[in-house]
Amino acid sequence: MDNYFELKITINPQMEDTLSCICFERLNCEGVVLAEEKYKDLEMVSTTEGTLRVFLTEDSVKDISEIKSILKEEREFLVAQGLSEEELGSWEISFEEKANEDWSKKWKENWDVTHITDNVVIVPSWLEYTPKEKEIIISLDPGHAFGTGTHQTTQLCVRAMEEYPDFKTVADIGMGTGILAIIAKKMGADYVYGCDNDPDVIDVAIENAQKNNVECKFEFNTADKITEKFDFVCANILHNVLSEIMSDLKNLLNLNGKIALSGILDEKKDIILKAIEENNLKILKTNYQDQWISYIVTNN
Repeated sequence: MDNYFELKITINPQMEDTLSCICFERLNCEGVVLAEEKYKDLEMVSTTEGTLRVFLTEDSVKDISEIKSILKEEREFLVAQGLSEEELGSWEISFEEKANEDWSKKWKENWDVTHITDNVVIVPSWLEYTPKEKEIIISLDPGHAFGTGTHQTTQLCVRAMEEYPDFKTVADIGMGTGILAIIAKKMGADYVYGCDNDPDVIDVAIENAQKNNVECKFEFNTADKITEKFDFVCANILHNVLSEIMSDLKNLLNLNGKIALSGILDEKKDIILKAIEENNLKILKTNYQDQWISYIVTNN
């Protein structure tokens, strides 16, 4: 195979998932390694936290000026959305051509079977795993970082569904790879709907559902345009977006329905608490994981 290029970006570790998606969508990269993390049931064997390694091949954007321009544009967009320079990190980059190497095997070495809760297990598709009784197995190719199950905000949503499992219909707003929708279906939901405002993830989510032998409805859409009602809504989205669409999320609920609000940094919780109060929603439970918070709210 031809030589490949490795882009290293210095970031705030909290932004690894967001920037990883940018690299897939805007740079057409072939893979990423998040902070060189090796996972074993959420325990890292090693890490170079704060560094995003991006693998670029012949079909990727490799012009350094174009890369800088794209990153500058995306950074300015995130700042306009309310994120601070400190939250984003420096985004300093280095760019290096690497000798012929099977990078696709190399980044797979960083992944293992991951128990995101006691009952839900993420298994990379290239590994074999024998499930224990009542375990829910999700088979995924961890390429895009968001929605591989290892991120705290995803785990908080799964935890919320486990704590309030009495649902028949579920919506996953900002579904990404569709992992939460797939888990909801495997937990027993009769009907699961997922939408995202990124057209590139729709086919990924559909493929993941097919791989896991479940039927979900996925489409390009936003919460304000949905007319259906649901028993449970997952909203794992940046805090500023959650605040803006809180009324739309409320409108998706059946009577006594519940929303799992995730993607909230502890330091941004006041923004979400204000939106919850303004929309007359009631907090049933608050869950914490590292620097992240999730609120489970209801319209009752």
